[in-house]
Amino acid sequence: MLDLQVHSFIKGLVCPVCHEHYPAHVINTFCYKNECNTSLYAEYYLPQNLNPDEFLAGRPANMWRYHEFLPVESPDNVVTMGEGFTPILPLTNLEYITGDCEVLWKDESGNPTGSFKARGIGAAVSKAKELGITNMVTPTAGNAGGALAAYCARAGIKAHVYMPVKTPQVFKDECRLYGARLVEVDGNIADCGKLAHQEATANGWFQVSTLKEPYRLEGKKTMGYEIAEQLKWQVPDVILYPTGGGTGLLGIWKAFDEMEAMGWIGSKRPRMVTVQSESCNGITRAFHEGAASAEFIDGGFTVANGLRVPKPFADKLILKVLRQSNGTAITVSDANMEAALKEIAANEGMLIAPEGAALWHAFKKLKADGWIGSGEQVLLVNTGSGYKYLENLKIE
Repeated sequence: MLDLQVHSFIKGLVCPVCHEHYPAHVINTFCYKNECNTSLYAEYYLPQNLNPDEFLAGRPANMWRYHEFLPVESPDNVVTMGEGFTPILPLTNLEYITGDCEVLWKDESGNPTGSFKARGIGAAVSKAKELGITNMVTPTAGNAGGALAAYCARAGIKAHVYMPVKTPQVFKDECRLYGARLVEVDGNIADCGKLAHQEATANGWFQVSTLKEPYRLEGKKTMGYEIAEQLKWQVPDVILYPTGGGTGLLGIWKAFDEMEAMGWIGSKRPRMVTVQSESCNGITRAFHEGAASAEFIDGGFTVANGLRVPKPFADKLILKVLRQSNGTAITVSDANMEAALKEIAANEGMLIAPEGAALWHAFKKLKADGWIGSGEQVLLVNTGSGYKYLENLKIE
């Protein structure tokens, strides 16, 4: 029988492709058996007949309210700054555009270091502390580097961050202020990843590249738990998600599966929508071409740093979720992102990240095309604060 007093219900890790199992009490990266080279998913003992409202009553309003379904086994190893349980906000002044659709924003901008990266990095650093890791390294387009630097500072772990030279200065400054070792790379995040891998391998540092370790996904999945809880254990009809590495999209889907297994939600699933920059649109192309994986595509600079991911490591898993959910994929130009950002700011008082703004343009297009239907509830995930991107924007 499951002991409801333990901090985590984790039972191990599993490869979603070959179903090979790995223990959670030792250091793991991704599935290296059977030539899968794919992300590992944490598995949990999922109790039945628990009323979620009673189970969660009185808990703090952060992502660790779901600690049984997170991988950290001792509460002493949780490294937290209050991340999670971000608000879901309705649009109030743009109803002439949304019509009879209910459009909601899951606003991640209030997280520590200003983005949803605090969730995944917070979980990964906490588990790293539990496993005795002393050095962590990541390539980043910006926000993940700042989050890693901050959480490692709090955990007493040394952070090594590899970031493109053309990243806005604020992202570089915050990493240095948090005490991280910052390496600027003349190239994109893939170039950063190659150098980070070389130096991490040579020095024995633990790599937390997107979905090349199991636990960032677990932190990001708490968005799915929150969406269901905040919507009274229902899910929206459609979720639009800005997709660089795609961790949050996969995490939200995983959370829905876990909650259904416990009876917290039903079998209904949202149609998931990947929104990409025209600069790096490999997932979108692969989806519409019926391909099982994405090609490496890098068209250069985009105002949405987080969307400049030429080929996500988990491209096959992302495409699988889009198809399972009867979702779709769409690209947005920089010009349309900027216009959307300004429209939301001027009408709703929200200065959102360009990645989030891309969703607003995507929503309008999908609604105009009839893909989003009359009366549907649509959730847009704003991944971070627009304040960190002002250097990228043309403000008149």
